[in-house]
Amino acid sequence: MTAGFPASALSGDGAAILRTALISHWADGLARAVYLPMSPRELRVFLRTAADQLIRAVAAEPPDLEAARGVGRRMVQTGLVADVVIPATTTALATHLPALARAHGSPAGDHATTLVLGAVFDGYVDAARRRVLAEQEAVRRAEAEARRQAEEAMRVSEARFRTIFTDAAVGIGIADLGGRIVDANQSFAAMLGYTVEEFCRLSVSDFVDPDDAQGMWEVYEEIIAGRRDVARMQKRYRHKDGHQVWTELTASLMRDRDGTPQFTVAMVEDITARRRLQEELRYQAVHDPLTQLPNRALFQERLSTAFATPGSRIGICYLDLDRFKIINDTLGHHVGDELLVLIARRLSDEVSARGHLAARMGGDEFVILVVDPPENALTELADSVLEALARPAHVLGHDLRVSASMGVVETRVEETTPADVLRAADATLYWAKAEGRNRWATFDAERNARELARYSLAATLVPALDAGEFAVHYQPIVDLGDGRIRGLEALVRWHHPNLGWLQPERFVDLAEETGAIVPLGRHVLQQACAQVARWNRGHPGDALFVSVNVAMRQTWEPGLVDDVGEALRASGLPGHLLQLELTESALLDPGGRAVEALTALADTDVRIAIDDFGTGYSNLGYLPRLPLHTLKLASGLVEGELLTDQSPFLSGLITFAHDLGLHVTAEGVETSSQAKRLRDTGCDTAQGWLFGRPATWPHLVREHLGPVAHTTAMSR
Repeated sequence: MTAGFPASALSGDGAAILRTALISHWADGLARAVYLPMSPRELRVFLRTAADQLIRAVAAEPPDLEAARGVGRRMVQTGLVADVVIPATTTALATHLPALARAHGSPAGDHATTLVLGAVFDGYVDAARRRVLAEQEAVRRAEAEARRQAEEAMRVSEARFRTIFTDAAVGIGIADLGGRIVDANQSFAAMLGYTVEEFCRLSVSDFVDPDDAQGMWEVYEEIIAGRRDVARMQKRYRHKDGHQVWTELTASLMRDRDGTPQFTVAMVEDITARRRLQEELRYQAVHDPLTQLPNRALFQERLSTAFATPGSRIGICYLDLDRFKIINDTLGHHVGDELLVLIARRLSDEVSARGHLAARMGGDEFVILVVDPPENALTELADSVLEALARPAHVLGHDLRVSASMGVVETRVEETTPADVLRAADATLYWAKAEGRNRWATFDAERNARELARYSLAATLVPALDAGEFAVHYQPIVDLGDGRIRGLEALVRWHHPNLGWLQPERFVDLAEETGAIVPLGRHVLQQACAQVARWNRGHPGDALFVSVNVAMRQTWEPGLVDDVGEALRASGLPGHLLQLELTESALLDPGGRAVEALTALADTDVRIAIDDFGTGYSNLGYLPRLPLHTLKLASGLVEGELLTDQSPFLSGLITFAHDLGLHVTAEGVETSSQAKRLRDTGCDTAQGWLFGRPATWPHLVREHLGPVAHTTAMSR
């Protein structure tokens, strides 16, 4: 346990080490003072307490600035006012306090550190000012007393004032009511590069600066007129050699014994180093450390400012490097970082010259903000930027060619929000990537609405499955020889609470993209096996098989074989009455995972069908090498000229499939003439609207599986 700091505030040995380093650094810096009002041990005790208070202040939400000011005030109160105090304190706190803030989980990060550090010096300056003001007040009282007492007492008081005036570390100057400087100490004169004699030949008006804070000189006029006794402000002075000196200025009025204004006194402390530190910390807070471009925080700030101007138009170009990850993975992150620096430089050259803001949003993502863009300016800018980024890049011995994709959005500020315009730009960026990369795309509200609808459906897929919104419909598969129903294809439908019945084309692709196809496919498999098994137990003569679609994503799952086995065991359906349908692309997966899984299933008597043959590769050469039982002809073959012209292709295909021992099923049969021609070419079974549309199980039983339905099916 570290003295003076509760255990709950420390986050392990790391924080304690950081705290110790801060105290040691601080103490070593102060030890350079010619005189300290306390022993080294007393100094260490004081600094430990101060460090603990600053750690708590920077870790608080919001930062406890009053506690930080208290530390600065107590430094002055304990006599730590030597010249080395401010630089030693600045160096120690700026070096260690940011790391301590992060170690203690400061939500505001470096920004909190900047605020706390500034507050420490505010408290220090305030206490120093009060100390000097107190001494000044003592001088004034002594002067008044001296006028009432003997000449000797006046000489003593004058000597005391002169000592304070001359030796004070804070600059002090006295001017008459006309603004002529009548006296100044060495600290004030040296602060601005003058001797005391040179300084006293100047007047207050010589220090008027066009960039002075608004109202500053009106306040000075009020002091001269006697309407105000004291004023505090920050003022920028011009040094004799031309550079600027930032000061903390306290101007006060000296009156005679009758209360009539007589002189003005300026007490000035040089805060240039503190201002420079604050500006540096501010710069670091709003710029990317790698590329030095403005970061997300500064971009959001500028974007919000633009949105605060009614009637403005906003242009956003959101870009991302194409395949940047490959460079990081193959050449290393050091090459990737150098490439990002080069890209940022090119981006800045293209954008800054046009007066626009370019920022790094993180990773390899950048954004350009254009306020009130002229007509066609955004697309011209997009072309120019993409061309500049595509130039060859020589990075650490590697000749690289990179490209970028960009989303472009232009809108009026009244029509959107900063968050929405960024979201639109990000979405448009990915449209550009999907369309081939190395290009820009512009925002399309209608397309975005469709994308959002797809996203909404995707987000509700799994909850909908849990809520029982998915139902299995069945379509008869009919023997073309005798017209009997031999099997059923199980087809999933989504009964959406708001959109009604949704067909598979509305959600199956989404389910594959999100992975929801795996639990959805398992649900359909279990429901279909259970339903058909119950029917077969009550109608043993039918021996219906059920055909269930399996998506490519399901074949990647190591549990597919187990899922099928469990569905068969739970339902009691024999393996030879289950048929699994896969597309050609799924069967020809380069990884071979589908073939491996389906071979294992085929060994358990489960039938395997290739679905929609004729829409994919349609390569007959691979058929003998796959564990297939059924070839399902795509509806396009049934509807097309191959069937109507009685082309030998279709009959040859069916003969070839039969030679391989495959059963052939035609899909999409809608007319009796199609069914007859398929039967004449030797096709085994068929399905389509001629024999029945997909329907719920009760409807299927009523229309197709009852005694009358059987008779009707056989007559077709």
